[in-house]
Amino acid sequence: MTGEVQQGVLVDFQLKDLIATGEISLAPDAADWTEGQVQPASLDLRLGTKAYRLQATVLPGQGVEVMQRAESLIMGEMDLTQPQLLERGGVYLVPLMETLSLHKGLAATASPKSSTGRLDIFVRLVTDGCTTYDTVVHGYKGQLFVEVCPLTFPILARAGDRLNQIRFRRGDVRVSDADMVLRHEETPLIYLEDGTPMRDAKMEQGLWTSIDLGGSLPGNPVVGYKAKYHTQPVDLARVGGYGWEKFWEPIYKNDCAPLILYPESFYIFASRERICVPPDVSAELVAYDTRIGEIRVHYAGFFDPGFGFSAGAKGTTAVLEVRAHDVPCVLEHGQVIGRFVYEKLAGTPEKLYGAEIASNYAGQGLKLAKQFLMEK
Repeated sequence: MTGEVQQGVLVDFQLKDLIATGEISLAPDAADWTEGQVQPASLDLRLGTKAYRLQATVLPGQGVEVMQRAESLIMGEMDLTQPQLLERGGVYLVPLMETLSLHKGLAATASPKSSTGRLDIFVRLVTDGCTTYDTVVHGYKGQLFVEVCPLTFPILARAGDRLNQIRFRRGDVRVSDADMVLRHEETPLIYLEDGTPMRDAKMEQGLWTSIDLGGSLPGNPVVGYKAKYHTQPVDLARVGGYGWEKFWEPIYKNDCAPLILYPESFYIFASRERICVPPDVSAELVAYDTRIGEIRVHYAGFFDPGFGFSAGAKGTTAVLEVRAHDVPCVLEHGQVIGRFVYEKLAGTPEKLYGAEIASNYAGQGLKLAKQFLMEK
């Protein structure tokens, strides 16, 4: 390998090394690698050419292959070489174009991409013999699959669409709370709405963040969006192809003191604080914690090095996908909704998140999925 793998999260040049050595390879019917798949500290995964409609979700279990477990649940097969409609509430299993043959000591986790989460598509990685979703065990060798469950909008999907991403780790990667305190003193990790460093930041098993329902974004009275049901399908390939008004209801700051979230409803909000991920670490926003109530926050958990760190930047707001669980619950301005867990990198990325890789959501503010055309 041209870049020695150190302890930590693997970065772009190390991911390219894994591709060159065949530890990450392509399925027999897969298209060649595409530009932009390799991110600063993660790899985008692509849908393969087939999808299977299932009666229910599938988790193989130790010693059982994915297709062996899914066989009795298959309702139909779909050809993804052409756009296919994935219905709201349906469960679909898709073999991915990428396969793995990892060396011992290298493991991985997966997460939905930003647009996937903002469309409320429940996406989980599945591997042969897995006992948990979104987890690749040390030294795994085999196919990768993804479960796709559109929860709000029906979608049009095709082979090559990138719905999730994978992050490879070796060894102990988490930055301790004590180290985060020191980092924050030297280079702020979190800023207030006015751009001043947050001096009383809570750091307990990560960096805690809260929700903005008070309209902290200058000149914008909208603090969130609630998804509409019974809409037309969203074609994943149509970037900027839909007016947002047909799919979303705006939530204004005068309407939400407090805000009641209803079960089966989907919302988009922004963090009150502005988050920074320096170039030598990556971060993950924990999706759900029982201590913050009966809601799920943030499907898309990965934040690459450089998020909110460009020249002159004082952090960037994190967009939060929020869904209530079984009962109505109240959400208030400044309520803590999750925590950022920072992880050490195994090297220095060739490029950082943002303008260097034409990130769709750099400097984002409160922004819907890239398929929706927003006002400038």
